Amino acid sequence: MASCVNSPAMTLCPPCVSPSKSLCCSISFNKSVSRSSFSSTRNALLCLRRKQTATSFQITALAAEAAAEEAEPLRIIISGAPASGKGTQCELITQKYGLVQISAGGLLRAEIDSGSENGRLAKEFMEKGELAPDEILVTMVKEALSKQNGWLLDGYPRSLSQATSLKRFGFEPDLFILLEVPEDILIDRVIGRRLDPVTGKIYHLKYSLPETEEIAARLTQRFDDTKEKVKLRLKTHNRNVRDVLSMYRDITVTIKGNCSKEEVFGQIDMALTKLVKQGKTSTSRSLAG
Repeated sequence: MASCVNSPAMTLCPPCVSPSKSLCCSISFNKSVSRSSFSSTRNALLCLRRKQTATSFQITALAAEAAAEEAEPLRIIISGAPASGKGTQCELITQKYGLVQISAGGLLRAEIDSGSENGRLAKEFMEKGELAPDEILVTMVKEALSKQNGWLLDGYPRSLSQATSLKRFGFEPDLFILLEVPEDILIDRVIGRRLDPVTGKIYHLKYSLPETEEIAARLTQRFDDTKEKVKLRLKTHNRNVRDVLSMYRDITVTIKGNCSKEEVFGQIDMALTKLVKQGKTSTSRSLAG
């Protein structure tokens, strides 16, 4: 390594130990400099270099953090038959990933509870086990999604026309999660569900009992949670699900939903984690693998 010249007498300084030549050349050395003073200067230069390295690491970390914050939030659809566990899994997903849950069923029930004309019309269809008209539900979902960057869409779309409308409005998911549960288990789950009208929380007479007798006394059964209606709803779901899947075939991951909620979420969490790491470009094949 070349040495630096710093005096008319052409006294040579020791080899540069700093990556900054200007810093080295600003320090004057001569033949009378003692060994101890040179050692002190070298240590100071080494210390400075360590600080510069540490600073570069800090800058890199801050840049990575800023990039993570600027990354687009996830857009997820979770689908499945009535009582397949969508609501339970949505709670776990939102807790870990911070997404805003938008429930198509919740939007409809709120409209029904309001006593509006749209609510009255939607209830007539739901009591027959049929889907609410698109002109009612599509607009409600569109308005809800428009207010969010990232979202977790629960129970929608349920038909090809609804899926087509979502795409037309520019709402395309990064991942489509399909929960599969045997029909006999679904029926058992539905007829045992009870709603707390005060908190809106859903309980089950077998699987999720209320915490207190006071809560148990005020539980009600939703009008569409009877055995007769759930069979009609399952028939409608099975008729439409294949058409919906045809729109999202490349981003679909199928989850077996007839095990514990922790095991089901473990499968979902694995798919979402892989999606985040791969920059939301995963296909159903890579996710399933």
